Amino acid sequence: MTICIENHDFAYETENVVRLFYPDEKLVTVKDSQEMPEKPFVITRITRNDNGTVLLSARLCMQDFDKTSEYTCTPEEASDEKETERLLAVCLYDVLCACTDREQPWGILTGVRPIKLFRRLKEDRGEQYALDYFTKKLLVSEPKAKLAALTETYESKIISLSRPESVSIYISIPFCPTRCSYCSFVSQTIESAKKLIEPYFGLLLKEIEYTGKIVAAKKLRLESIYIGGGTPTTLSAVQLHELIKTIYGAFDMSTCREFTIEAGRPDTIDEAKLCAILEGGCDRISINPQTLNDSVLEVIGRKHNSAQTVSAFTLARRLGFRHINMDLIAGLPTDTADSFRMTLDRICALAPESITVHTLAMKRSSRLTLSGSKTGEGGCAGEMLDYAGVKLPECAYHPYYLYRQTRMEGNLENVGWSKDGFDGIYNIYVMDETHTILGCGAGAVTKLKVPFSNELTRIFNYKYPYEYINGFEEMIRRKDQVVDFYDRLS
Repeated sequence: MTICIENHDFAYETENVVRLFYPDEKLVTVKDSQEMPEKPFVITRITRNDNGTVLLSARLCMQDFDKTSEYTCTPEEASDEKETERLLAVCLYDVLCACTDREQPWGILTGVRPIKLFRRLKEDRGEQYALDYFTKKLLVSEPKAKLAALTETYESKIISLSRPESVSIYISIPFCPTRCSYCSFVSQTIESAKKLIEPYFGLLLKEIEYTGKIVAAKKLRLESIYIGGGTPTTLSAVQLHELIKTIYGAFDMSTCREFTIEAGRPDTIDEAKLCAILEGGCDRISINPQTLNDSVLEVIGRKHNSAQTVSAFTLARRLGFRHINMDLIAGLPTDTADSFRMTLDRICALAPESITVHTLAMKRSSRLTLSGSKTGEGGCAGEMLDYAGVKLPECAYHPYYLYRQTRMEGNLENVGWSKDGFDGIYNIYVMDETHTILGCGAGAVTKLKVPFSNELTRIFNYKYPYEYINGFEEMIRRKDQVVDFYDRLS
């Protein structure tokens, strides 16, 4: 599909609104309507008239559809670039809704962090203004706006605990037993990367120690640690013990409010590993079934079954883990609304302290997308999330963080739900960009946050384990940018 941008610079927002309705279309943007090919095409235009008025228009032309939506700006609206951009997006949204005969649950809102926007609006002019802005200006559905408001209430409690000197740590273990069909993370299967694990692990410990020295020298306050991947429990029990021991030796853990290790694959969990984690001092793990439908697990490339998930959870609970999170995905290939309800009911019966309900996102580099699957083929994700939104509050869970991704089934959302006192604080801090996140390991990104501002400086580690190993000295040099950053702040 070709998009023509005439007399304005809102190409990014225009493309994002089109993708809400046509996520798999290849979009080509031009600036002159005379360059337009045959249908389908979109033309968005701003016309400044001699009488001082400004006309916004959006035209969508498909094979059997041709409609234009127009809006004449007031002088005040025309003088505000962000408001002009919003109104043009509304015109475009109008013709897209008419063509597809559907509306979007999040309206014209395309950002990853809707709760961050809601919080800013609430802080500026109050919660009712934020709700009205979401529903009337951004065309967000009332249920989603209310979900945003409730989530923001719980998020804010955690965010208020952060201080200017606060930091959190992310540690990457980029190895998995197999690669799931929907996955686009930088991770490698154990089979293909077996020889890399030992050298990678040894260098990772050195990076953690080096990072700990920086945190101590700059007198930073550690709030949370998250070990993710990949699947950290692909490491052996001995390696997990050494990893946690290194962390406790590198950082002052007395201020750490939460320490999480993803034990995502039930088939990588055994008693020795869980004991190493728990006895080492980690109080939160994530056991991620994604679904308890064995046929769906097979389709997405998981090598475990639902019984192994329940056994892993039962073992962790018996050993004494006080906070177990479980992840589910709505919209997986071949899953149904009834199957999802069964999965969620069984998970709620286990009573984990927190449950994250993701919506399938069709990432371009995933095996699912590369095999030709399209967004919208994952089933009735909306119905699944609606059920979660009723079932989880009935079981005493509340939404504590929320984010969105591109090419999500139904243009929906990912929501973390928890019981009182068990909100995943790292998840909130990283999604809100509350304070500095220091990343260690392949694919990790350090985000340096200037306190009381939206200013972020990013430092990227090498993506792949072999790059990490070969370029380790360069990555350690990059860590010195953290020192320079805090020196400039002082």
